[in-house]
Amino acid sequence: MENTLNGSNPQFSLQDLMKALQDTEAGERPVEKWNPDYCGEMDMVIKADGSWWHDGGRITRKGLVNLFASILRKDEDGRTYLVTPVEKIGIQVERGHFIATRVDVEGEGENQRLFFTTNLDEVVEAGADNPVRIETDPESLEPAPFVTVRGRLEAAMSRPVFYELVENAVEIETAEGKQLGIYAAGTFFPLGPVGAHEI
Repeated sequence: MENTLNGSNPQFSLQDLMKALQDTEAGERPVEKWNPDYCGEMDMVIKADGSWWHDGGRITRKGLVNLFASILRKDEDGRTYLVTPVEKIGIQVERGHFIATRVDVEGEGENQRLFFTTNLDEVVEAGADNPVRIETDPESLEPAPFVTVRGRLEAAMSRPVFYELVENAVEIETAEGKQLGIYAAGTFFPLGPVGAHEI
């Protein structure tokens, strides 16, 4: 496949990216197995509300967003890229790669299962391979909850989704004190620092 994105221009257009994708198969794309060279940056941002923007304008076609999401990858360097078999293009992410807009809770206790639905209608079951993670502001203790969707890509939970997790949470005793958290597929995930729910 011709490398359509290399050249003197460090900024790439949507048209360039579409050309690079035209020879790839539709559906799931094995981006974790592709190892292209880094080609530069694209003026594309995934906003905190889950919307995608390019050159200052919102991408409103869901099919286009789904296409770009299918080639999204976060690498060990902490950066997020759009990846094709021959190009790796950096983009910006304000918060999460997706938004978890719904959670379905099945069962209870250690056998409880959690199924999250994203804003792009992707469903993922939380567990050891797709952990729940909470970032907590050290001063306000405000939680920023996430669930892993695939690879290193995460969905930021909407407020109602996090509240539903809290409603289904349990308290356990740890060596450091009482810990509030939630079970998912046999794994316990803390929902904040030890003792924070007692403050």
